Amino acid sequence: MSAFMLYVLGFFVLLGGLGYGAFLLHVPQTWIIVGVLVLIGIGIMSAVSHTKQRDPPSSAPEA
Repeated sequence: MSAFMLYVLGFFVLLGGLGYGAFLLHVPQTWIIVGVLVLIGIGIMSAVSHTKQRDPPSSAPEA
């Protein structure tokens, strides 16, 4: 499993726990959905930035 998929899977487990906790606290369903959508966007951006391949350092041209 790639690092990206593992990051996304862990994020969805966290998101599910937070959503269930909000449900138990009687947060209105509309706000739970809004929060989940915002966190999904943040999670995808974070996963991409943490797992992207770094560019190798360029070597100085020889004179």
